[in-house]
Amino acid sequence: MQLTVDQAAAFAALPLRSLRHEYPNHIMHVLNGPQDVLSPRAMHPVFYGCYDWHSAVHGYWLLARCARLYPSLPQQDAITALFDEHFTVENMQQECAYFQTPGRTSFERPYGFAWIVALAQELDVWQHPKAKTWLAAMEPLTVEIRSRIFSYFTKLSYPIRVGTHYNSAFSLKLILDFARHRRDVELEDLVVSASRRYYLNDTDYPAHYEPGGDEFLSAALTEALLMSDVLGPDAFPGWFAEYLPAPGDIRCLMTPADVSDHSDPKIAHLNGLNLSRAWCMKRVARRLPKEAPASAVLEAAAQRHIEAGLPNVVSGEYAGEHWLATFAMLALEPVH
Repeated sequence: MQLTVDQAAAFAALPLRSLRHEYPNHIMHVLNGPQDVLSPRAMHPVFYGCYDWHSAVHGYWLLARCARLYPSLPQQDAITALFDEHFTVENMQQECAYFQTPGRTSFERPYGFAWIVALAQELDVWQHPKAKTWLAAMEPLTVEIRSRIFSYFTKLSYPIRVGTHYNSAFSLKLILDFARHRRDVELEDLVVSASRRYYLNDTDYPAHYEPGGDEFLSAALTEALLMSDVLGPDAFPGWFAEYLPAPGDIRCLMTPADVSDHSDPKIAHLNGLNLSRAWCMKRVARRLPKEAPASAVLEAAAQRHIEAGLPNVVSGEYAGEHWLATFAMLALEPVH
């Protein structure tokens, strides 16, 4: 199942609507005093829509990605107008200042951190005449987040393995992509060192405990995807053989999650799990030898997960529509 321009247009329609949709809004906000009682847009003039801050960030990432990959996308002008409206120097300075206010050290850490640098990377490769202007406007925020990534991962003694926003491996994967794109050797070394410290000695991962009831990431598969990038084609297959010796025997990992209520903001996370699993499975499979039994098992499971997750991206339920298209994009993109 491959991504088409029609699918990309359907995906793009969701953040185009949601990024200006201020309410309902789930805010994570430290109040230092009555002056901090503000509306979402007053606090975040760029990332106020899509129900929460991090979903707004990767909503912009999705729009940039769709517009870059599909020049014939019918929403090109609308996407340009949205970026022009929000990605100004003044707006981004306010977003940056929010992080620098006392008491907000852990705000959006690490998931939002990872999506900020992923967005910066996407703007950098997008051959849009204004993309470099938008990228320059957000550069102070990108620099602030880069500094916070160093502070966090140098003091995080143990990885966080949950299947939600605090998962360490998912964020490290996106940050590593950004570091290698920018040829930021210092940042790449940080990620590689942290990843090896956290995960190199993992064996017989207890993936049979997945999924948790509100997870949108597979801790097992996200870690495997990260380590495929960290270790490279020579060392990764050997590591994976010890990490998940027989993925085909882990039925719950290879079977799409059942979603009982697509309108529930937490239970609907499982739609994202199906899509993010497919993203990981496709890429891990391609980084194993073709003759490895696990490769075919993962490819087949990825297809089942896409078939389960894709129909729920455009569903009429805001609990999913404000964010799921990002993970559908990852699941459907071809693997190079």
